[in-house]
Amino acid sequence: MPLPFPLSALCDAHRHRKKPVRRTRPRHGAGRRPDGRLPSPARRRGGWKVKRALAAILLLAGTGCSAGISSTAPASLPASDVNPVPRARVANGGTLRWPLPEFPSQWNFHHVNGTKGVVNHVVQGVLPYLMRADGKGVPHAVPEYLMSVTLTRTGHGQTVTYRLNPHARWSDGRPLGYDDFAAQARALSGRDPRYEVSTTTGYRQITSVDRGAAENVVKVTFGGTYADWRSLFSPLYPSTAYGTPRAFNAAWTNRLPVTAGPFRINAIDQTAKTVTLVRDPAWWGAPAKLDRIVYRTMDTAAMPGAFANREIDLMDVGLDADALERAENTPKTKVRRAGGPDWRQFTLNAAGPVLSDIRVRRAVMLGIDRRAIARADLSGLGAPIQTLGNHFYVNTQNGYRDNSAEYGAYDPARARRLLDDAGWRPHGKYRAKAGRTLALRFVVPSGVPISKREGELTRALLERIGVRVDIEPVPADDAFDRYVAPGNFDIVPFSWLGSAFPVSPMKSVFARPRGRHVQQNYSRTGTEAIDRAVDRAVAEVDPERVRVLVNETDRLVWSQASVLPLYQRPQLVAVRADLANLGACGFFEPAYQDIGFTSKRVRGT
Repeated sequence: MPLPFPLSALCDAHRHRKKPVRRTRPRHGAGRRPDGRLPSPARRRGGWKVKRALAAILLLAGTGCSAGISSTAPASLPASDVNPVPRARVANGGTLRWPLPEFPSQWNFHHVNGTKGVVNHVVQGVLPYLMRADGKGVPHAVPEYLMSVTLTRTGHGQTVTYRLNPHARWSDGRPLGYDDFAAQARALSGRDPRYEVSTTTGYRQITSVDRGAAENVVKVTFGGTYADWRSLFSPLYPSTAYGTPRAFNAAWTNRLPVTAGPFRINAIDQTAKTVTLVRDPAWWGAPAKLDRIVYRTMDTAAMPGAFANREIDLMDVGLDADALERAENTPKTKVRRAGGPDWRQFTLNAAGPVLSDIRVRRAVMLGIDRRAIARADLSGLGAPIQTLGNHFYVNTQNGYRDNSAEYGAYDPARARRLLDDAGWRPHGKYRAKAGRTLALRFVVPSGVPISKREGELTRALLERIGVRVDIEPVPADDAFDRYVAPGNFDIVPFSWLGSAFPVSPMKSVFARPRGRHVQQNYSRTGTEAIDRAVDRAVAEVDPERVRVLVNETDRLVWSQASVLPLYQRPQLVAVRADLANLGACGFFEPAYQDIGFTSKRVRGT
């Protein structure tokens, strides 16, 4: 999925697989703080320091050496880093103070205005999530809600049978059951446009929801096979919330009236912009270790100071080296590090007059040293410099294979030969053809240092093969609507957000455009072979077979030379040293009842 202007990276990645079409914006602001704000000017690496660093990186790129890697940087990041502690060793009680970069008003996660990371942070503690992903992104049934779940292939599709935990109940006393599944499937099917849904993916394939042999059994039938069926009904909302369009659109505005989790809502303070969860005594599972969780809205620029002053207990550092240094110097603090779910990449516009030639696109990709760019972007973070070789899976994800050997390796000699074959001959400093200089527009959002630095590196690298790169800063607010979406660029950098369910969301990125309808295929190219390969992967239900098919698809995408993966972005989260079972989650989804502190907390500390 595309990553809109940055959201908090704490343990919510997989839930962003369902972005509404009008919100599907790529993440240009990789150098920004989580709410999209830029670091202060003092934190921007500019001027002669940047030029000197770029020169050093390029020198080493030419010799094949490594540089800029801290001696303390690990060879690779773990899939998750959450300080896993058995419940018996987690203290009972205490308050977790969790900052949010914005204060939501819509608490229906499936509403077009509710599909946000901040909403997910809160509702994971109070609503049913039938599946919970491990650090590798593999989903597993949550026993507090599901006794079992089985998939059966049928002549025309598939049926999923959910056997619900008979103890699972909503806070209004009703058991979880058929009515809830039927209402959610109907509301999110897209058949009634009055429901303002964020996406219909998966739900529109459902043909029926039926009662099973027992009250706690629900059968969901699909008209065809759907690989990512495990992504559905998480979170599950009560039928009262989804029974009518009016309830769906408005009943969960500024309130969460019904819950079914280890916590319940104690207060939503519109003035203080806080949300307080407290342990729910009606919860049928193991009781929550924490007494309460207080979500506090604050400007992300204020988070490092608030964390240093012990006003909050965790903080997403992002790629801010100064915030990282401050957190590391705060007493009784740990910085958790893991491979994040999102990945940095360059998109090449194959509809442009130059890059429409696949030989030129391949030459451009071979002329870009991905490792040099990763080294520059991740400098000072103590993160490993590791390139990404896949368009669907990130390095730490189950199913990942590096398929980049043919077109992801830095090979300027081969790039020059491809340009020769395409008719672009050396003509002084740059190549030319029919009197035209080989030049590309590298569009970057203004005020985003990391994008500017990537442009400068790309310009220096491609100059070596005779390609001129013109860096074009554009207003950040217009970068998507006026440049990326309409194809007004040659190369553009941004990040995509990975998912524990990567197949169906990425289909729109690589499917062939149909006239002006490009979906999220901003490179504006594709092949029938890629379309068929994606369709086979989406229709496969065996997880192992899905991974094989996805990697076959990925090799075809690499050959098309339209999207150049750079690296998996690291996830850095500063936490109190005694915080257990929460931190840099990657794809891992925490059980909120197990989150707590290993030392006894006095209330308010």
